[in-house]
Amino acid sequence: METIRNPGEWTAEAVSSAGRHLGAIGTALRGSEAEIAAAPPRARPITPADLFDALSKGFDDFRETRSDVIFLCVVYPLAGIAAVGLASNAALLPLLFPAVAGFALVGPVTAVGAYELSRRRERGESTGWTSAFRPIASPSFGAIFLLALGILATFLVWMGAAQTIKALTIGAEAPASLGDFAAQVFGTGAGWAMILVGCGVGFVFAAAVLATSLVSFPLLLDRQVGLVRAVMTSVEVARTSPRTVALWGLIVAAALIVASIPLFLGLIVALPVLGHATWHVYRKAVA
Repeated sequence: METIRNPGEWTAEAVSSAGRHLGAIGTALRGSEAEIAAAPPRARPITPADLFDALSKGFDDFRETRSDVIFLCVVYPLAGIAAVGLASNAALLPLLFPAVAGFALVGPVTAVGAYELSRRRERGESTGWTSAFRPIASPSFGAIFLLALGILATFLVWMGAAQTIKALTIGAEAPASLGDFAAQVFGTGAGWAMILVGCGVGFVFAAAVLATSLVSFPLLLDRQVGLVRAVMTSVEVARTSPRTVALWGLIVAAALIVASIPLFLGLIVALPVLGHATWHVYRKAVA
């Protein structure tokens, strides 16, 4: 038989529950007690040769783990449906390119499964396709989830910025057709202004995400360092080897652009290979 609890009991339970949730958030941000007491991760200089070695090892991981199954089932259909929806809606057509370009921003989130497969293969553990979902049970999942939310929020802000740039240059009105929109973009000074400003603003967004997420996700999978320390370590890697990190950003952007051309089919290979390679970049960049 259920009884009605008095306000004191209800309040005590609510306060206790809130305390547990706040404690979990605090651990996600700061890391475990053992990691707080331990020496922080140390960034090491990396070179272009390290990047190409990481790509080679990433491709080897891809061949062994066949993690393309995950991306074939999840990422490619979503990206394809979104692109078709944008292209078929005149009002959303101007957002097609920003959405495709912005995919590089959320790439680190979609590649978490590949990081985990590379980590497990390195440790000699099983690497079945279900292993890619093991990060959900990771002690650092709270930090991983918060970082993913931050990157997704950045993507949404980028889309809003792209829409604002379009409205301030060629106008807020929706194009009548694809041909009309192409004429506005490539046939007018306002259109070229939109391209230049959009690329400049997009570069700032991409650089910020690259610096904060390059090794953050792999580090959180490897150690319970907490979100703050993981992001700080990633920024330190970018500060220690700025040219090499910039080159990695160009490699990722170029690979995603080329992979997106054939109806996004190339992403089936490009995404997991880049994800696996990023794990090996982390191993080289963080002591």
